[in-house]
Amino acid sequence: MKKWIKKLSWITLAIALISVSVNMFLGPHNIAAGGITGLAIILEAMFDFPRSIVVLIFNIIILIVTFIFLGREIFLNTAIGSMLLPIFIGLVPHITLVENTMLSMVAGSVIFGIAVSILYRNKASSGGTAIPPLILQKYLKINPAIGLFLTDGIVVLLTLLVFSRDSFFYAVFSIFITSATMKYLENGMNRKKLVFILSEMNQSIKDDVLYKIGRGVTVVPVVGGYSQDHQQMLMVTLDSKDYRQLIDIVNQYDKEAFMITDNVSDVHGRGFTYESGSV
Repeated sequence: MKKWIKKLSWITLAIALISVSVNMFLGPHNIAAGGITGLAIILEAMFDFPRSIVVLIFNIIILIVTFIFLGREIFLNTAIGSMLLPIFIGLVPHITLVENTMLSMVAGSVIFGIAVSILYRNKASSGGTAIPPLILQKYLKINPAIGLFLTDGIVVLLTLLVFSRDSFFYAVFSIFITSATMKYLENGMNRKKLVFILSEMNQSIKDDVLYKIGRGVTVVPVVGGYSQDHQQMLMVTLDSKDYRQLIDIVNQYDKEAFMITDNVSDVHGRGFTYESGSV
C-alpha cells in the first residue's frame, strides 16, 4: 500500500509540473512543444477550444492504445496520469511567469523534461504523445527521449500553420532541451569512474582501495602485447568524489603506474544499487 501511495504521489507531482510548464511557461508564448498539450495550445488558438477538454478527449483515445500495446499495469498508471492531466491543466492558472520568451521556453522545457522523467521512472505517463515512445522502447528498443522527439515533431510542424516562424523554432529548441534533460536525468546523475591500473605495486594499491576507499577491486590477468609478460591489472569502479583519493593512493606507491579512466553510468551491483555488509 505504501509503495502504491508513493508512486501515486510521484505521478501527481509530475502531472502538476507538466501543467505548470504548459500554462505558465510555454503556452503564454505560443510554444507548442509537441505532445497533446502542444496540440491543445494550437487548437485553443485556432478554435478557442479549452486546453483541458482537448487533452481529455485525446487521452481517452490514447488509453485504448495503451491497454492494447503496453498491458494492464502501464494502462492503470497511464489512466491515472491521463485523467489527472486535464484536471490540472484546468486548475493551474494560465499566467505568464517570465516575460522573456527564450527564458520562459528554457525553464518550461526543463520542468517538462523533469516531469516526463519522473513518469517514465514510475512506468507511468500523462497520456498523449508520451505513450508512443514507451511503445517504441518496448518493441524497437528506442530510447524514450528519442521517441518523444520523433512523435512530438509532428505536432511542432503544425505550429507553422498557426503561429509565427519564431514560435516554430522555439518549439524545436524546447524539444531538444526536454530530451537533453531526460537523458541527463536517466544517465548523467549516476556517473561513475571506471579505472584500469597496471603497476608493480598492485597488492598495496588493491589493499588501500578495499579498506580506505571501501570499493571492490577486480584483478584481471593480462599479457603485454610486445613483451608477452604476464601481469595483473586492477579494475576499479567508484564514485567521482573518490577518484582523487584513488589517484593519491596510486601515486603514493607507484608514480609510474599506467592508468586508464573512463566515465560510465548506470552501474548496478553491490555497493552501488544495493549495500552489502562486507567489502
